[in-house]
Amino acid sequence: MTQNENLKALSEAGVSVWLDDLSRDLIHGGELQRLVDEKSVVGVTTNPSIFAAAISGSDSYDDQLHAMAVRGVTVEEALRTITAADVRDACDLLTPVFERTGRDGRVSLEVAPGLAHHTDATAAEAAHLWWLVDRPNLYIKIPATVEGLPAITETIANGISVNVTLIFSLERYKAVMEAYVAGLEKRAEDPEASFEGIESVASFFVSRVDTEIDKRLDAAGADASLKGKAGIANAQLAYQAYEEVFSSDRWAALEARGASKQRALWASTGVKNPEYSDTMYLSELAAPDTVNTMPGKTMDAFADHGQVGRPVTETYADAEKVLQSVRDAGVDLDDVFAVLESEGVQKFNDAWDELSTSVAEQLQDKK
Repeated sequence: MTQNENLKALSEAGVSVWLDDLSRDLIHGGELQRLVDEKSVVGVTTNPSIFAAAISGSDSYDDQLHAMAVRGVTVEEALRTITAADVRDACDLLTPVFERTGRDGRVSLEVAPGLAHHTDATAAEAAHLWWLVDRPNLYIKIPATVEGLPAITETIANGISVNVTLIFSLERYKAVMEAYVAGLEKRAEDPEASFEGIESVASFFVSRVDTEIDKRLDAAGADASLKGKAGIANAQLAYQAYEEVFSSDRWAALEARGASKQRALWASTGVKNPEYSDTMYLSELAAPDTVNTMPGKTMDAFADHGQVGRPVTETYADAEKVLQSVRDAGVDLDDVFAVLESEGVQKFNDAWDELSTSVAEQLQDKK
């Protein structure tokens, strides 16, 4: 089958195209394979909201739910059995991509969001999920909270690939890269330890930054021309930080032993404001060795009319000016990022609670 030319151009610019969605119907109905064949999709990300929508919106889970209801399993066990099964099947579907690239062909599964502020529990669940899915092309998603950082280090040291999620600020992103490098260094203390197969991405959120900052710019009566620019500028400067960290002598020592760079992943790339270009978080963030995970609607928009924009490496000075102008307008960026992290954890908690309630009700109905 022929690849879509616009998405192919994005891939050729160095961007791995990942789908931010997953369901049993998507896997077994052939749609995910079609996206791989026709739209350059080489990875999948999930979160509690995605699974809540998948399970509540399909009868494809009925037989499995009935079997678990008869067995009297707990809601927690049912949740993990269902989500692990879907992620495992998606990993299997993407295995040819994984074997071809080594870095892509991966699927992400998130630790329970209620553990976001508990280091040891996060690391323990990461190990459990890695064992449960049992596929080398799995990513365990761990939130980039302060408590999540040492869990990232521990998980990487244990040889488990990690997708670090909910990153909003440059400061936290740098701490995430430090956690990854520290995890590899800890693993390297064992001269027999290998870095083979260990990968990581750092999911830097984009559109949510604009939503929060635009709201504050409006409240401050700031120049409207500043709106819709901070999210991209923030991400562009994140890529600058990525280049600095992974060109250092410290990194070179790990790379010489076979370590892979932690790629920047652009998340939250669906445009929230209909006045903005529906492809801007893809077009303006094309850079070598990055990932862009996108909802199906955004992917379709880029396939239809998206174009690769200016290279990110040429944007750093302008990006600095944008963020400084936002600060000068009275927006406290530190507070913005703190609010977004707190809201992000809460949204995933709410989705997890919704998912738990839905599964509990279905288990009861199917007894």
